[in-house]
Amino acid sequence: MATLTVQPLLAAGTTSTLSNAASGGDKVKPGGDRVFVEVANGGASSVTVTIASYASVRGQQAADRTVTVPASATKKIPIYEDLNTNPADGLASISYSSTTSVTVGAFRS
Repeated sequence: MATLTVQPLLAAGTTSTLSNAASGGDKVKPGGDRVFVEVANGGASSVTVTIASYASVRGQQAADRTVTVPASATKKIPIYEDLNTNPADGLASISYSSTTSVTVGAFRS
């Protein structure tokens, strides 16, 4: 599991730097509600991205969030500090149904 470096969005524009999605998943440091991951699927089939949820309301665990990234598509997925931060390490966990031809990057707006 790799920890993604959060790239700031610059006023002059930012070129997305993406790396191969880790087969064991990736982690990222949330930053309020200003951090998101960009997932590019270069494969021929859709990929499901799961963002683990650690929050609970009245003793009920919040469901993990799943986002489908269609074949040959890119999606930006927000990381919510209050929902996705693992209290054990302070990071959000991201997993993928497949990592073949999938790249990912983390950004802060």
